[in-house]
Amino acid sequence: MRVLHVIPSISPVRGGPSQAVLQMVKALRSQGIDAEIATTNDNGDKLLDVPLYDRIEYQEIPVRFFPRFSPNISAIREFAFSSSFTTWLWQNISNYDLLHVHAIFSYTSTVTMAIARYHQIPYIVRPLGQLCSWSLTQSPKKKQIYLKLIERANLNHSQALHFTAELERQEVSKLDFTPPNFVLPLGLALPTFIPEARQKLRQQLNKPVDEPVILFLSRIHEKKGLDYLIPTLGKLRNNFQFTFILAGSGTADYEMEVERMLEQHKISDRTYKLGFIEGETKNICLQGADLYTLTSHSENFGIAVLEALASGTPALVTNGVALSDLVREQNLGWVVDLEIEAIANAIQEFLDNLDMAKQRGDRATEYVAEHYNWEKIALNLKAIYAKILAI
Repeated sequence: MRVLHVIPSISPVRGGPSQAVLQMVKALRSQGIDAEIATTNDNGDKLLDVPLYDRIEYQEIPVRFFPRFSPNISAIREFAFSSSFTTWLWQNISNYDLLHVHAIFSYTSTVTMAIARYHQIPYIVRPLGQLCSWSLTQSPKKKQIYLKLIERANLNHSQALHFTAELERQEVSKLDFTPPNFVLPLGLALPTFIPEARQKLRQQLNKPVDEPVILFLSRIHEKKGLDYLIPTLGKLRNNFQFTFILAGSGTADYEMEVERMLEQHKISDRTYKLGFIEGETKNICLQGADLYTLTSHSENFGIAVLEALASGTPALVTNGVALSDLVREQNLGWVVDLEIEAIANAIQEFLDNLDMAKQRGDRATEYVAEHYNWEKIALNLKAIYAKILAI
């Protein structure tokens, strides 16, 4: 079975869902599926320094990179147009039994579905939360036109829609798409355990060993609810001692807005802005923090939440995060409405009960390792592929 995964970008700056495709393909290949990735050399405002056009081994995965059109206009760069990708796919699509398309409202995904329809090659689509209510309210007129003229037909001709959480499926059900769908979560490559991560993190921050550390690790974006989290921390600063780590990157304009909020709510002196982090630095933060926070308006999955839980750190998430059901049902942290008062009450409970928080984190590690194992998820996905192809 030859399966081509198409996604606009697998750059680390595009966050967890893009990175998860690498692990998904790796797990599928371990199950005997000849899976590979076709994508662009997108790297946010920059470009990845990778060989183009040919199939290469990238992080132990076969990947074909194609040049992204990169004018100075941000919106056009984000669309990830690539004429060479189009030419290659048109000439080679018949070499594949099935396509797994990740993301919509992007050139590479849209043209892949259109070419697959023409050549009658079956495909499934993982919308990456872009059909959820909050996402559709961003540039709504543009998306409504795009959906009506192009993407609805592409989606309706797919063999299935792949959702990663029940919350995402429920939201998309209101849009009346016709294909069958399935919910299959993303997995997680368990992080490397770092002995004494808690102490190492506080040494790096020059903080006492008993200092509570609250971590935000995600894209710096309006969607993430920092305009709720930062005022909440400002509200608590006079009565509680804590350190706030802000890890992630975003546009220069929004990063400046976040800096203004930190100063306005008087927590700049308690905040460590680390920018985009990965590798050991990321693992030390995830394993050494006492609480992970993601107060998003909407998350179709929230892989950083899963990374925190796997690291033994309880999570505080809002109801818009698809993994909120997991956190609530398994008692792995706190789930709140996107309101300053609700977030403040949860963080205050955490700060008053650090031992209880640690117990929730310890339980999370075991649960994630058992239920979000890539091997199990790849077996389920292999069965779905086989059913679609009737083999």
